[in-house]
Amino acid sequence: MHSNATDRILRLKAVLALTGLTRSTLYRKMEAGTFPASTQISTRCIGWRESAVTCWLDDPMTYEAAPTPER
Repeated sequence: MHSNATDRILRLKAVLALTGLTRSTLYRKMEAGTFPASTQISTRCIGWRESAVTCWLDDPMTYEAAPTPER
């Protein structure tokens, strides 16, 4: 994982632009665990950590998201 002093939160449009994925493919990959999970920013707003997206971009074919704890 890349270490950044400030790990920015990227919104959906920025993630789609960076990755070249469609919205439906992005969510399908998240569900399959092959793309980083989103982070809840506010009630109706989510984003992705820039470091996690960068890690995925470094090797998208073998990326596996860390399991998220059940709530």
